[in-house]
Amino acid sequence: MYDLISIGNISIDLYFKGDALTFQNNRFQLAVGGKYFADHFYTGIGGGGVNIAIGASKFGLNTAVLGTVGENPFKEIINQMLDDHKVSSKLCHFESNYYNLSSIFLTDKGEKTIVHYTTPHKNILRKASSIKHLVEAKAVFMGNLPDVSLTEREITLNLCKKNHILTVLNLGVEDCRRPKHQLENLLKKADILILNGHEFAELVKAQYKDIHFHEDVVEWYLPNLADKMVVVTEGKTGSYAYNQHQVYHQDAEPAEKILDSTGAGDAYAAGFIAEYSKSKSIEKSMEEGSKYAAKILAKIGAN
Repeated sequence: MYDLISIGNISIDLYFKGDALTFQNNRFQLAVGGKYFADHFYTGIGGGGVNIAIGASKFGLNTAVLGTVGENPFKEIINQMLDDHKVSSKLCHFESNYYNLSSIFLTDKGEKTIVHYTTPHKNILRKASSIKHLVEAKAVFMGNLPDVSLTEREITLNLCKKNHILTVLNLGVEDCRRPKHQLENLLKKADILILNGHEFAELVKAQYKDIHFHEDVVEWYLPNLADKMVVVTEGKTGSYAYNQHQVYHQDAEPAEKILDSTGAGDAYAAGFIAEYSKSKSIEKSMEEGSKYAAKILAKIGAN
């Protein structure tokens, strides 16, 4: 029995940092044909599925990740890193000619530019015979999977719902830009929805600047989700949770020094899920999420 199964992306992250990577006007200034030497290089593992599983494992949960891993030279690295972080890879689907890579350029202030490549993996749930093992979990997190059909995701969450498993859903901008009616069934099958502020704005088709997160924005924009829990992260402003017409706010935990913002949102979600699965306290869960996000901001790498 797993405490948490995290469904989502698994990637190799390659970090580069150095004075040669000149940064001006909020952009890296790299010349065509130029060659640049980084002062620092770091290899990490990332992706929403992995970040949540590793984060929850650090809180003492028995976790597994369900995602696609390529049959390529990075496979051994991924398996070793998952093992080091005490995350099971037994539910992963291994596929030839599959890659999921990010090259991440960092400034001294932790700002980043990411060059990402992933092989389309539309059948991650259909091919994963391990999907039947979801019923062995106490909680299931489904990360951002825009390439996977809504129907497949609905079927997966419905399986969890029928077995009384806590389900947590994250949607990225691409999904949030869909017409509202396309997402209704998927949203109804999740117990908790976690988004950042800009994703929420895309979801409700409103201007970000016009949304007052300190008010009950779920009742205003998504009244059909009033019986669900919606968590919105807002960076330095902190985070908000909406449940049963109550609004909760948590200040952002200050990081000692921001070295890399990669994975901070996932870190918050991991801390929130881990604490909520134990205590069912929204306030404690928001606090733990904020603390863990601050720890991730203070280091290079999403984990």
